[in-house]
Amino acid sequence: MQIPLRYFDDPILRKKGAPITKITPEIIQLTQDMIDTMHAKNGMGLAAPQVNQSLALFVTQVPIKVSEDPEDHEWEAGEIRIYINPKILAYTEEKWVREEGCLSIPGVYGDVERPVGIKIRATDIRGNTFEEDLMWLHARVFMHENDHINGILYIDRIRGQERRRLDKALENFKKKQK
Repeated sequence: MQIPLRYFDDPILRKKGAPITKITPEIIQLTQDMIDTMHAKNGMGLAAPQVNQSLALFVTQVPIKVSEDPEDHEWEAGEIRIYINPKILAYTEEKWVREEGCLSIPGVYGDVERPVGIKIRATDIRGNTFEEDLMWLHARVFMHENDHINGILYIDRIRGQERRRLDKALENFKKKQK
């Protein structure tokens, strides 16, 4: 079942998500509803705060094939992943810049610099803790969603002229929401 999204300027998007202490039937249903919502909105990830749940939980489905054309936002879906109480343990020194967008700020895109790779720890939907190394787009999507559960939006990571350009787009977005 799809869940309504929360949009830019909603205070819940700026709150740190609470840790999940027990995987209940409600948490399992929430993750399924988040996956349904992510698919319906053609997203690569969705964090609990984006669906009005201030929890340390997000889902991803990172593409396995992405177009080389930066204007083409089509992609082929990969494996669905559920991350509960995720933590980033280490970052690579190498960084890269890539355009990002967000389901909570539809139609607004900006270039964000992030590390190429990360080492993470999280819990899966069965309650198992795991660690893994993520690279490139997998790492980027994880970091974007992890920011959400920490009250950070991708636009917070953009500075200078690019940020001024985005501020105009955000003002237009806010006007449309009213």
